[in-house]
Amino acid sequence: MIFINFSIGSYVSRKSHNHDVVFRIVAIENQTAFLQGVHVRLSADSNLDDLVIVSNADSSYQEDDDIIQRNAQDIKIDRTSYFYIPGRILHIDGDDDYLDRCMRFYQCMGIPVNGISIKEDEISNKIYDLLEEYRPDIIVITGHDAYYEKRNNIDDLNNYQNTANFISAIKEARKYEKNQDKLIIIAGACQSNYEELIKAGANFASSPKRINIHALDPAIIASSLAFSDKNQSIDLMKLLEKTKYGSDGIGGIITNGTMYVGYPR
Repeated sequence: MIFINFSIGSYVSRKSHNHDVVFRIVAIENQTAFLQGVHVRLSADSNLDDLVIVSNADSSYQEDDDIIQRNAQDIKIDRTSYFYIPGRILHIDGDDDYLDRCMRFYQCMGIPVNGISIKEDEISNKIYDLLEEYRPDIIVITGHDAYYEKRNNIDDLNNYQNTANFISAIKEARKYEKNQDKLIIIAGACQSNYEELIKAGANFASSPKRINIHALDPAIIASSLAFSDKNQSIDLMKLLEKTKYGSDGIGGIITNGTMYVGYPR
């Protein structure tokens, strides 16, 4: 059978999953398409006969603008008398498109950030040197992941596409800085093994319920911490509620913010 409508870059959904996620085709081998989510950090593969073309699927920036507006309204700071030095972020992403969207988000929020695109299985080899170079207060380690539900073992790291890679990267980052208040780590992607990421040393991780997370969710957590007072603990539940699926998608530990407040302006 010839599937003439499918090509690299086509937007598709899966009939077998009731068209729940819109994907972009990143590769085709024989009759199998390899997919990455347009709005969620999920990787998948599918037989071509299970796919349908989705028209006008890439409304990324319109959706991102709504998220930016909501988060900007949540930042309550007195700009008349005080000045502020938000925390510095290093964002490492396995997906170029998601990195671009997150960088746009940070820039709209006015946060100092460096963004690096590195494939998930290469992050652990490069992260220590990057931490020494950029010396961030917050590091995001993300990209794509997936839990292979058919294998029926939620605890086996072999049943996750990239969780083991994220764990290795976290451990390397903790060799650089053990103190979880001095270096805040946000790690994971869709359906990642949340418990193991936290055990490895992440402050925040996905995904407690093994569900998908939005492309901007790690950036939302990072930006909120960057704009939270260094001398105060964050409101954990309120912070998680800012993300797409709340505590089902991302969880973490109570952490101090990273922003210095000065006077006079």
